[in-house]
Amino acid sequence: MDQLDPSNAPPSDTSLSAADIERFGPDPVGSFRANLAAVEERIARACARAGRERTSVRLLPITKTVPAQVLRCAFAAGITAFGENKIQEAMGKREALGDLAIDWSIVGHLQSNKVKYLSRFAREFHALDSLKLAELLDRQLERVGCSLDVYVQVNTSNEDSKFGLHPDALLSFVDRLGEFPRLKPRGLMTLALFSSEMARVRPCFALLRRLRDEAAARHPGLTGLSMGMTGDFEEAIAEGATVVRVGQAIFGKRPTPDGHYWPGFAKAG
Repeated sequence: MDQLDPSNAPPSDTSLSAADIERFGPDPVGSFRANLAAVEERIARACARAGRERTSVRLLPITKTVPAQVLRCAFAAGITAFGENKIQEAMGKREALGDLAIDWSIVGHLQSNKVKYLSRFAREFHALDSLKLAELLDRQLERVGCSLDVYVQVNTSNEDSKFGLHPDALLSFVDRLGEFPRLKPRGLMTLALFSSEMARVRPCFALLRRLRDEAAARHPGLTGLSMGMTGDFEEAIAEGATVVRVGQAIFGKRPTPDGHYWPGFAKAG
C-alpha cells in the first residue's frame, strides 16, 4: 500500500467504537492535537528553565493500550512516532496501520523468544539489559540485514520490580557492546521511582546522567538519555534527558491498574 502523509490521514470517523468514543472523546484528532501542543509547551518551558535548546529533547509518544483505529486519529493529529511496551501489541498495530509512515519503538522488556519479531519493524529499542539479549538481537539483525538503535536500561531506583542493569554493572556491559556490530548504542534509559515526590524521583535521573557521562567518556556515541514520563519529564529534562517517553498526557488515562498514577495529565476527549 502507499504510505500516507499525516496531512492526508483519515480523520476520526465511524470506525471508532462506542467504547473508543467514551474513552477518547468524540473528536480524538482535536484532543490529541491539543494535548500534544500542551506537552510541547511543557517541554519548551522545561528546556528554557534548564538553559537548553528545545531541539535537544525528542518527544516519544507512548501508545500502549491505545487501539489501532484510534492511533489513526493520532497520526492525523501529527503524531508519527509510536512507542510500545509489548511486542505483541506493537505487532498487531503495525499490521493494522501498515499503510501509514510510522516510526515504531519498543520501550519495554523484551523476552528472548520475541527478538525475531522486533527486528522486522522497530526503529529503536529502549530496554537492552543483558548480553544474552544483545547477542540474540545482533544475530537476528544479521539475518535480516539491518541494524537497530538501542538504549541500555539501567535500574536507577534499585527496585526489584524493575528491569535493567545494576548501575555498577553498566561500564563492563557497554565495554562489550562492540561485539555486536548490528546494535547501534545511542544512550541509556531508566524508569524512575514511582512517586509524586520529585525530591525522590530526580536522583534517579541524576544517577543516569552521571553514568552516561562515565560511559560516554569511553564510548563517545553513547550520549542519549531516555528518561522521564508524563508526571516527571520536566525533572528529567532538568537532568539532561534527550528523549522523554510521554503517553497519558497525550492520550489520557490508561485503563490499567496504574492508570491513576500520574497526577495532572491532560485528559483526552
